[in-house]
Amino acid sequence: MRIPRIMIAAPVSGCGKTTIACGLMQALMSRGYKVAGAKCGPDYIDPMFHRKILGVESENLDLFFCEPQVMKALFAEHASGADITVIEGVMGYYDGMALDSEKASSYEVAKVLDAPVLLVVDAKGAALSVLAVIKGFLIFRDDSHIAGVLLNRVSGAVYPRMKEMIEQGLKDMGHPVPVVGYVPENPSFRLKSRHLGLVTPQETEDLKSVFEEIGRILSETADLEQILKIAGRGPILKSIAGEVSLKRQVMPPESVGHGKLRLAVAKDLAFGFYYKDNLRLLEKLGCELAPFSPLRDRHLPSDISGLLLGGGYPELYAEELSANTSLRKEIRTMLKQGLPCHAECGGFMYLHEAMESPDHEFYEMVGLIKGNAVQREKLVRFGYVQIEGKRDGVYLEQGEVLRGHEFHYWDSQNNGDDCTAGKPGRDIRWNCIHMRGNVFAGFPHIHYYSNMRFAQRFVDRMREYHAAWRIGKGMK
Repeated sequence: MRIPRIMIAAPVSGCGKTTIACGLMQALMSRGYKVAGAKCGPDYIDPMFHRKILGVESENLDLFFCEPQVMKALFAEHASGADITVIEGVMGYYDGMALDSEKASSYEVAKVLDAPVLLVVDAKGAALSVLAVIKGFLIFRDDSHIAGVLLNRVSGAVYPRMKEMIEQGLKDMGHPVPVVGYVPENPSFRLKSRHLGLVTPQETEDLKSVFEEIGRILSETADLEQILKIAGRGPILKSIAGEVSLKRQVMPPESVGHGKLRLAVAKDLAFGFYYKDNLRLLEKLGCELAPFSPLRDRHLPSDISGLLLGGGYPELYAEELSANTSLRKEIRTMLKQGLPCHAECGGFMYLHEAMESPDHEFYEMVGLIKGNAVQREKLVRFGYVQIEGKRDGVYLEQGEVLRGHEFHYWDSQNNGDDCTAGKPGRDIRWNCIHMRGNVFAGFPHIHYYSNMRFAQRFVDRMREYHAAWRIGKGMK
């Protein structure tokens, strides 16, 4: 499958990957191209920028969550039909899961996808040293996939001479790579951030106009035709085996032909962190997604057979969530009556008896989980985690493994003890997850493609719940 694609990477974090990736998407869309987006790693917020501000469908590409063939198949499915897919890298290009590892790095994703890479280099205050940085990244691995360079924070007056110096220097050293443009320094391009990363697009005023301006500038300062040519050089993706395997796993015979099941999905300013591939997998397994707002809606959607409470920033809206008494009570009642539920991070906090706000006030929540969700002075847990069942549950059996990610400054007085979580490659483990009856709740953000049996069992449980209520018996 021919899929034009290009990755925006950088030597380190903070070089402008997000603004340049979004600006490039905007510039290409302004020229009439159909653009798809993607983000390396587990981050939720950058894909939200792609979707919310630009209207570009986006997904996460993560080789800790997915095996290479699965990720390749998911990417091929996601990018099909687009004229070009712009992939935003994560951290520094070669930075992986550990200090000395390239595992799950942008580089590893580029290798698996055979994606040409555009290296963004912050050249403010630098001259010849820029060449040394670029050469170092080109030769660090023989198959670097770096096919072009874009300079950030460079003036129009300096750029022609810097471009000539870099291209000639690379050619003389046997590494002829083009410099395809630059972005001038502009303080308005710096995006706001908070403890979980960038502020979400819903909270940032005039963000669309910022990206439109970046896109306009890139249209003038970058060689878009050359970038398109580079993106088109990526080899045909050989993912047929992965696609076949994927279909077999996500569409087992027992899941076909039983009709759609309505799944209530919390989506508003408080809750919005979901992996696209997770939601798409639930749809493939027979779910109809029914979005609702725990902030605004007084009742859950009608005729639901399951509930999904994702992450977000519920602590910022604790008072408003608490004030929605009718919904909190309805959720608690339906969960006690057997409604299947997966709640993670912010959604898990919402299920507690109370939640602490940033100003240290406590507000009543759903009350299904005993104890409070409380603020800590520093980051509680951060990074990839591997979750293992300690006992057989409805969605995960003893010894089975899920993979996920944690990043939170709030903690729970009752984290659960039905699973253990551990840092991959490190001897660090802790108890987590409430997995009793119909509820699977805890801080880790789970990626369903790390163990698709989890998603299948969740949907099977929804089907059982639906059938039980149809005959008027309920379900415990």
